[in-house]
Amino acid sequence: MATFRFALNELPPEAEGLRAEVREFLRREVSGHGAKGRSDSWSRWDPEFSRKMGARGWIGMTWPKQYGGHEKSALERYVVLEEMLSAGAPVSFHWIADRQSGPLLLRFGTEVQRQRFLPAIARGELAFAIGMSEPDSGSDLASIRTRAEKVDGGYRVNGTKVWTSNAHRSQFLIALFRTRVVPDKKHEGLSQFLVDTKTPGITINPIIDLTGEHHFNEVVFQDAFVPEDMRVGEEGNGWRQVSTELAYERSGPERYLSSFALLRAAIADASKEPGERAAVTIGHLVAEMATLRQMSLSVAGMLQAGENPNLEAAVVKDVGTTFEQEVPEALHALLGLEPRIDTGSDLGQALGFVMQKAPSFSLRGGTREILRGIIARGLGLR
Repeated sequence: MATFRFALNELPPEAEGLRAEVREFLRREVSGHGAKGRSDSWSRWDPEFSRKMGARGWIGMTWPKQYGGHEKSALERYVVLEEMLSAGAPVSFHWIADRQSGPLLLRFGTEVQRQRFLPAIARGELAFAIGMSEPDSGSDLASIRTRAEKVDGGYRVNGTKVWTSNAHRSQFLIALFRTRVVPDKKHEGLSQFLVDTKTPGITINPIIDLTGEHHFNEVVFQDAFVPEDMRVGEEGNGWRQVSTELAYERSGPERYLSSFALLRAAIADASKEPGERAAVTIGHLVAEMATLRQMSLSVAGMLQAGENPNLEAAVVKDVGTTFEQEVPEALHALLGLEPRIDTGSDLGQALGFVMQKAPSFSLRGGTREILRGIIARGLGLR
């Protein structure tokens, strides 16, 4: 039976040395944002900020230099991510490409694809979206129906993707399509493709979320042509590839830091008149966050060692998003502050924003039920 392999990791001196440099950069670049603005760090879109990060070598940090990377360690990259999220930096423009699209191309892409896309991603010039979910598929990704049929020179695509974050602003998306129907074997016959979002036959329709924001989209393909050389990996290998991509998506500190700006603002507010109830509530949350940080850092250590932390990443994502959803509820009860949207104090607006966002925390990157199924299989329990 498998077991969890979380280990206590110490950051090496070069990683801790980088932290001071990142903090100084952030003091200059993100000062002036209140708690509400900082609460949406990895969803805030700022191409100029991403280009500045690229110029500092903080995108594609672990990638080979021949592809625009910087051959830094996974632990150095972890420090940059942690500092960016803790400060509430607007990292959305490059986030998907750096976190999963680039690593996926490094592992499964052709040499031409790597040379074309990776240096531009590392410079902070290319934004990617994720084309996985579909209407009526729920969390069963293998049940997708969007078809990519072989035609002369490539594939003709018909179908619909949904909940595609920032598709309306991204230049490309990596999408999972069905290239072959295999009866009773829905995990087979799937392939991944690099898709230019400006391709004729693609319509992107906005989906407005509970906070009134537009970052979700419905992407409709009607006889859209995708060239043969834009297929990622072997035809039919899509399920294995997308499983790898989802592991990249689940392993980072964003899975426990989405509510951090709110927690930090609440601590500052409670410190004005500290009391036992505040100490107990905040102490519990901070202790839980410290444990999650160590678990997440352990996953980064496994990546650095070349190991496969799929099981541990699923645990961090499941426990981390549960914590992220606990934070606004616990602080609401502690502070006796009404969540607000566009009026009231900055803390009240941050609370309102995070409470509206919180239901999505346990959906993105795999629902709680899917993650627990992965964990159960990994432990030999099903």
